[in-house]
Amino acid sequence: MDWHRIRSDFPILDQQVNGHPLVYLDSAASSQKPRAVINALSHYYQHDNSNVHRALHELSSRATDAFEAARKKVARFIGTATEDEIIFTRGCTEGINLVANTWGVQNLRSGDVILITGMEHHSNLVPWQLLAQRTGATLKHIPVLDDGTLDTAAVEMLLTEQVKLFAFVHISNSLGTINPARELCAKAKAVGAVTLLDGAQSTGHMPVNMLDIGCDFFVFSGHKMCAPTGIGVLYGRYALLKAMPPWHGGGEMIASVTLEGSTFKEPPHRFEAGTPDIAGVIGLGAAIDYLEAIGLENIQRHDTNLSNYAMQCMSEVPGIRILGPQSGHRGSLVAFHLDFAHPHDLVEYANTYGIAMRGGNHCTQPLMKRFKVPGTTRASFYFYNTIEEINRLVEVLLAARKFFT
Repeated sequence: MDWHRIRSDFPILDQQVNGHPLVYLDSAASSQKPRAVINALSHYYQHDNSNVHRALHELSSRATDAFEAARKKVARFIGTATEDEIIFTRGCTEGINLVANTWGVQNLRSGDVILITGMEHHSNLVPWQLLAQRTGATLKHIPVLDDGTLDTAAVEMLLTEQVKLFAFVHISNSLGTINPARELCAKAKAVGAVTLLDGAQSTGHMPVNMLDIGCDFFVFSGHKMCAPTGIGVLYGRYALLKAMPPWHGGGEMIASVTLEGSTFKEPPHRFEAGTPDIAGVIGLGAAIDYLEAIGLENIQRHDTNLSNYAMQCMSEVPGIRILGPQSGHRGSLVAFHLDFAHPHDLVEYANTYGIAMRGGNHCTQPLMKRFKVPGTTRASFYFYNTIEEINRLVEVLLAARKFFT
């Protein structure tokens, strides 16, 4: 693959920040957008802008066709049985909250257990805390070991028949740990638990297939995989979706309405009240086309090479502590703590050299407490990043040591 040519598809990367070429190492927070996606948004607004599912005129028909074509693309992209299992949301957070406020409220009671892990993003923690308070269920978590992996002995101990829901992250946004999703879903199924997999950091970085993984729910956000912000997806096994009540009420999700009551459409439209983010959905479809043209296997291989190279080079920086698995297959990020600088100070210093990173707790405060750090600096990569950029990062880290000490 000519990764330098592919990089030229991203106009935002061709600029200078503080007099230096931009080195964007914050894709775990939000990825950049290629011209193909930007052009798809522009085309929609210039030629097809209209509401969907509500009119018979030409613009509405074209917008509706593009919107539903994107749903089919998503279903193929993540390997579902049918596009009727694809619900468009604002992102992972809304998808998880949708499940908590529909399936969760409907099925959980006092004495039931919600099981999560100690490496969850707040979006896959706080909704379950609220649900436990509302239903009387108990929230438990699987501990994280010193190497950043899950405690497998605790999995066997905690994953009992009392567990009604097991929600866990596919790739940790703070550690880079890739959890064995298929194995964990199979263990949960064996005790009758429903599974929700947070695919925010895996979708668009590696092939994912719902039928292969075997999860019951899956969420991802478009903005982390070259699509616009404000659009995401909830996949749900159709039998579960069909039994779930709606969460938001309004237009489009109804079959009929009287002043006394309403009946609701079948999934997925039951869960898509009001005017959706039409442009975002079309942009998501364009992002999928773009990623599939490159190949998810190629992207995963490139991401892994960047991550391993970064781990090797950065480990030589004096005073560095890298969190997460130190060897083997890992996600495309490196989170680290330097003994001479707070993460916030370090990212500000790096910014003066045009390097964009994230510093803080990364919405994983319990995990930071677990590793006894105030936060970490995170360098996260995507297929538009290069070896040269990692070399530049290491140069700046070495310069930071001299600056802060």
